[in-house]
Amino acid sequence: MADGALSYCGAEVRSHDNDRFLCALFAPPDAREDLWALYAFNLEVARVRESVSDPTLGAIRIQWWRDAVAAIYDGRPPHHQVALALGEAVERGGLTRYYLDRLLDARQDDLDDEPIGTLEELDAYAAATSASLASLTLEASGVRDEALDQAAGEAATAYALAGILRAVPFHARFRHIRLPTALIEEAGVRREELLAGQGSPALATVVEAIAERARSHLSAARRIGRMPRAALPAVLPGALADRYLARLRAARYDVFAPSREPAPITRHLRLMRTVLTRRL
Repeated sequence: MADGALSYCGAEVRSHDNDRFLCALFAPPDAREDLWALYAFNLEVARVRESVSDPTLGAIRIQWWRDAVAAIYDGRPPHHQVALALGEAVERGGLTRYYLDRLLDARQDDLDDEPIGTLEELDAYAAATSASLASLTLEASGVRDEALDQAAGEAATAYALAGILRAVPFHARFRHIRLPTALIEEAGVRREELLAGQGSPALATVVEAIAERARSHLSAARRIGRMPRAALPAVLPGALADRYLARLRAARYDVFAPSREPAPITRHLRLMRTVLTRRL
């Protein structure tokens, strides 16, 4: 059953989080399936908000995962494909429960209709989700080092911020705005135009401010210099973030422009360059 569960996780991540699937391919072979289990768990809780019509139903689902995590650390994971695989990853890697709980707390906040107020709040949300996952990635890869954890967290936060910008068209279709209210109001963005999928110079100003924050995280991550090979899967999302941000800049920060997304081959080349140099 365990082998089937792990294969299921790999397939889910390949289909729905292909960036992290690719990053995990550079992990030690004995850690790869555990990374896919972590990322499949992240998928399960990340898509709760978009998969329910009532926040109460979402809260029930998040609570189920809270109970599942508690059961995993008690040595009795529920009979759920992702939970079983996550249980094995926790046992093998001695994963720190705090990061799983922190991630769940952030996804619980996703269910609220309260808008994100400031860039600092958006930054904190990005760290709570992606940086927590990066810390778990390091642990599952057998890496426990404070400086590397800091660098991976910075790279992951940059990736999350870039991901929020890339997801603006998707969220707009559901009439959701995940951009900071303070920036939107200061720039004079018209909400109905944004929700209708229309770019504007005002919106580009907001996008550029968030992109610059993401770049500051990448700059902080680069200070680590050359990294051990085992740490690369946790840091590689930062390399992809760098590419996504470059494409956004080329599109003049128009998140609705078709040219904002890089060609798949450029993702692979960017990852390979980082792996070969072991530098972000």
